[in-house]
Amino acid sequence: MIHSKLQTQGKAYSKLAGLIYLIIAVIGGFSIGYMPSEIVAEGNATLTFQNLIDHQALFRWGIAGDIAVLVLEILLTVMLYQLFKSVSSTAILLATYSRLAMAIVMGINLINYMIPSILMTQPDYLSTFSSVQLESVSLLFLKAHKYGELAWQVFFAVHLFTLGYVIQKSNKTPKLLGILMLIGAIGYAGDSFIQLLFVNSELLTIIFSSLLVLAVVAEFWFAFWLLIKGVKNSPAT
Repeated sequence: MIHSKLQTQGKAYSKLAGLIYLIIAVIGGFSIGYMPSEIVAEGNATLTFQNLIDHQALFRWGIAGDIAVLVLEILLTVMLYQLFKSVSSTAILLATYSRLAMAIVMGINLINYMIPSILMTQPDYLSTFSSVQLESVSLLFLKAHKYGELAWQVFFAVHLFTLGYVIQKSNKTPKLLGILMLIGAIGYAGDSFIQLLFVNSELLTIIFSSLLVLAVVAEFWFAFWLLIKGVKNSPAT
């Protein structure tokens, strides 16, 4: 009876982790994917600044989304550690620290969004700088934010690789899921490095983009697996 109760508690815990994972995916899709696509006009500072002015509410919601993701990332990271620390304490600890490091970089990266926001909303700055300067500086910080995303993506690649190792080693989760995570992590790391180092290779771009698709499949599979099936044993506290 006690064992059955512990299993029920463990499954509820992992289901909550799966739900948080999916919430992060939805909010992150908005703040990291949709919002920048509506604001940033690549190579066009004038249009980008105009988009900032025209879509101020969208931009602020994007910042709010990033903050929400930050909080949920910390919560999810701790929950994943509790769920899988019995499998490999060293590997899951590395996965935990890597994801927390990612969250720290994400937090610092928000500064690159705040600068354009300040320039856009503070009348003193609007009168101090010329329109060309305002537009150029805003686009510069928005592009810096994009490279900040590539920086935290490196830490996420380490997290995904080590988590994939833990999942593949565990008898609680599908082995194929762990393997997809291991492969997908290479896509995250490779995509970050070729963009951060300005490597212009169409072949590498295609390869790493393809591996990123596997990473996305693995992450959604993992989230739904936690949400629907859940880990049976109770996490240690």
